[in-house]
Amino acid sequence: MLRTRNLQPSLWESVLPEVCLRLPAELERVDAWLDDERFFAPFRAHFDARLGRPSVPMETYLRLMFLKHRYGLGYETLCAEVSDSISWRRFCRIDIDGRVPHPTTLMKITARCGEQAVAALNDELLAKANEQKLVRTGKVRADTTVVSANVKYPTDSGLLAGAVVKISRLVKRIKAAGGAARTEFHDRSRTAARRLRTIASKLRLRGAAARQEAQATVARVTGELASLVDRVSAEAAAVARNARRALPRAAGRVKGRLRRALNELDTVLHRAARVVAQARIRLAGGQPEAATRLVSLHDPHARPIAKGRIDRPIEFGYKGQVVDNDDGIVLDYTIEEGNPADATQLAPAISRIQQRTGKVPRAVAADRGYGDASVETHLHQLGVKTVAIPRKGTTSAARRQHEQRPAFRKLVKWRTGCEGRISHLKHRYGWARTRLDGLTGARIWCGHGVFAHNLVKITTLAAARP
Repeated sequence: MLRTRNLQPSLWESVLPEVCLRLPAELERVDAWLDDERFFAPFRAHFDARLGRPSVPMETYLRLMFLKHRYGLGYETLCAEVSDSISWRRFCRIDIDGRVPHPTTLMKITARCGEQAVAALNDELLAKANEQKLVRTGKVRADTTVVSANVKYPTDSGLLAGAVVKISRLVKRIKAAGGAARTEFHDRSRTAARRLRTIASKLRLRGAAARQEAQATVARVTGELASLVDRVSAEAAAVARNARRALPRAAGRVKGRLRRALNELDTVLHRAARVVAQARIRLAGGQPEAATRLVSLHDPHARPIAKGRIDRPIEFGYKGQVVDNDDGIVLDYTIEEGNPADATQLAPAISRIQQRTGKVPRAVAADRGYGDASVETHLHQLGVKTVAIPRKGTTSAARRQHEQRPAFRKLVKWRTGCEGRISHLKHRYGWARTRLDGLTGARIWCGHGVFAHNLVKITTLAAARP
């Protein structure tokens, strides 16, 4: 059952001194801005209005998620800090003697409402700011970045060994729940770990001959691990087949645990087969296709992305686009799987900004990655008057003269501020690495980061208005 506000009064409000009831300036501004019924609307579709146990008040949930992404806190740390702070309790509308929501409750609400609720929250925030004439759309700038997935650096041998360990743990869970108790299965986790240590010992050697020996060892051990995964997967498939026969006889919570473990095992077996296929393609001298390459067993949507950085030539995660304005308000953002072309993303972003604000930006600036003639044509069709995007490749003399104009160069220089905006989002609002798995998780994570960032920006602008 949806609960939007905490209506229970607290006697502590009249007992505590005024200095304890005072909020910090930023939180006071954000608190006043969030005290609006429109921010509860995105959650109404996910809860019944009358049936079920009352939820955490949405005003409390929104403020908790703002604190989480504003200060880069984990769920457990967030709840502990709010529990120990009088000002944060008052900001989150939690009574001093009241219970702070459990971290898993916040996780479940976040997963239940999904990316649509977060996107709607950002739309409502921009709509309110636009109504109060705080959003300027005269000129906007766009840039892309990589949002790293919550994965370690993927190697074929590491993924294969991880598959062996994960399959073995799931089979133990199935047997503990009473499924296929007599079906034979050999836990080969220690064997996989020994193979990885063999690779590590060879990679520590120096010299040309040692490097060749290390490469040969890596190829040999990777092949052995691939065969090991095949054997473990065959035994696990037999366990799953027999456990499903026992599923109708199970009851209560045991049946639920058994069903969840079987479903998870099916998923891991499918992904392990993909990892084995990738490894064998590489051992045969080929290269797995980057657009479909699996780099994690728990995050199937993360992909290798090359952005040309010297320190990190290849990053693993998702491609994000940010469009902001003069004041630094993020007017549009997207998180996409793989490495789609920059050029195809700009015109839809400008169209979404027009729908949100009712106005078409007068000028749009972006880097050379967007530099296709079709992009400029689409933007002019939308009503954009000035487009400052350097073209790719060799250009004509007329185009070079156009790009040397002072107004064009001024916009291109102003465009570099979007890189600073992305850096700020990465360092302060969690865009450096998503802590939620999958494409949906990355969109939820980055959406909450943008919501917290825009709240700070918009409330600061509103406070500075004479």
